Amino acid sequence: MDQHGFELWGMPWRAEVTFEELSANIHPSDRDRVRSAFAATRAVLGSYETDFRILIGEEVRWISARGQGEDVGIVGRTMFGIFLDVTGRKQAEEGNELLAGEMSHRVKNLLAIASGLTAITSRTAPNTQDMARELTERLSALGRAHDLVRPLPGGQGDAALLGDLLTVLLAPYDDMGAFKGRIRVAVERMGVGESAATGLGLVIHELATNSLKYGALSAPTGTLDLSSAADGDFVTLVWLERGGPAVDRPDAAEGFGSKLIRRSIAGQLGGSISYEWSAEGVIITLRMKRDRLTS
Repeated sequence: MDQHGFELWGMPWRAEVTFEELSANIHPSDRDRVRSAFAATRAVLGSYETDFRILIGEEVRWISARGQGEDVGIVGRTMFGIFLDVTGRKQAEEGNELLAGEMSHRVKNLLAIASGLTAITSRTAPNTQDMARELTERLSALGRAHDLVRPLPGGQGDAALLGDLLTVLLAPYDDMGAFKGRIRVAVERMGVGESAATGLGLVIHELATNSLKYGALSAPTGTLDLSSAADGDFVTLVWLERGGPAVDRPDAAEGFGSKLIRRSIAGQLGGSISYEWSAEGVIITLRMKRDRLTS
């Protein structure tokens, strides 16, 4: 084996090396398989190729061994073949498999959510036109949330920054007033995970829809301020509406939208929601577990 071969196996160069000495560096999970493949090459005429892992300290490398089989061709007990370092290719293949699995998981989750929303909306909407509109709006909110799904550095989560997510979700409502900028988002810099982004996206959409129907966003000059505060293991979001019509506590039974908000906050985000019905505008406080937001 030449100098490059010894470097590949993480061994000092010497005049010769045995298969048993090389085997000591093969990953324990691959060792029996490689031994069996080696034994097979000695009995079968023709070329062979096998991929396996070796350990160089704590580093894992992928090796592709290629050569010609059958003992008859061995001269002086010397095997002829090549070792290729295919670590980069194997890592790319593993990355592609991981990505495919992750995308499949996300698609299945979205389909399950869409099916649930369709079933529940069909039971609460008074007619097919309202059902189509409400369902489309809710699915669009999910789409806007998932547009931001991406890995974040430094363990901040793997979907989006909280401020970016809230701003994107509320952007369509900002264009419906007399001036742009009536919706202000000022929250701490933290990451939101994929699962939390879905739940939070639905919650923010429902709150914005209610505000557009009955609250500050229904008035051309109404404003909405969304801020956050750290509270130990919790993150508190304060939704503050001003400049809209006078609001009162609803007398009717809790509708689907309100149930969706409460269940998402309690079940998915491990928190609670409270309302303060003031003459100036509603104040809504969302209290969510920090570790749930990043998952």
